[in-house]
Amino acid sequence: MALEFHAALAEIRDSLLETYASNDAMNQLILSELDPRAWRARPPGEKGSGRTIAAIFAHLHNCRLVWLKNSAPHLKCPAPLDPDRCTMKQAAAAHKKSAAQCLRMLTDALSAAPNRRVAKFSRGSWTQTWPAGATMFAYMFSHEAHHRGQILMLAHQAGYRVLHKTPGVWHWEKLWKKAGLTTRPH
Repeated sequence: MALEFHAALAEIRDSLLETYASNDAMNQLILSELDPRAWRARPPGEKGSGRTIAAIFAHLHNCRLVWLKNSAPHLKCPAPLDPDRCTMKQAAAAHKKSAAQCLRMLTDALSAAPNRRVAKFSRGSWTQTWPAGATMFAYMFSHEAHHRGQILMLAHQAGYRVLHKTPGVWHWEKLWKKAGLTTRPH
C-alpha cells in the first residue's frame, strides 16, 4: 500500500514537471508564430494604460528571475529583459534559459529528498513566502497562462491572428514532444 502511494505521488510530481516543461513550448510557439508588427503594437485604451506584447514577455521572464533569486539562489539566473528594448529573438532565448532554470527549481521543490535545496517559494518582497511544492507550481503555471491569454488577446485586438492555423497551445501531445518529453500527457 505504501509503495503504491509513493508511486502515485511520483506520477503526480512527474506530471507537474512535464506540464511546466511544456509551458515554455507554448511560449516559444506563440513567439514563433507572432507577427513581428504585433510585438510593440499599442494596447487598446488610453495611451500608456497597458503593456505591449513585448513588455508582457519581458514581465514573464523577469518574474521567473525573481522566483529563482528568492527561492533558489543557488541556481544561476539569466540576464533580465528590458521591456522597451528586447527583440522577439532575445525574448525567445531568454525564456528558454529561465524556463530551464525554473524547471530545475521545481524539480528540487517537488522532490521528497530530505536534502532538497528549494524549501520555500517567494514571489517577491510584496507578498508572503510559501512552502515550496505543488502550490508553487500552480502559481507559476497559472501566472504564465494568464499572461499568454493576454498576449493572444492583444494580438487579436491589434489585428494580428496567432495560432489560427493550428491547435497551438491546446495540442499538448505536440508540445510535449517539442519540450523533449518522451511520455505523453496523463
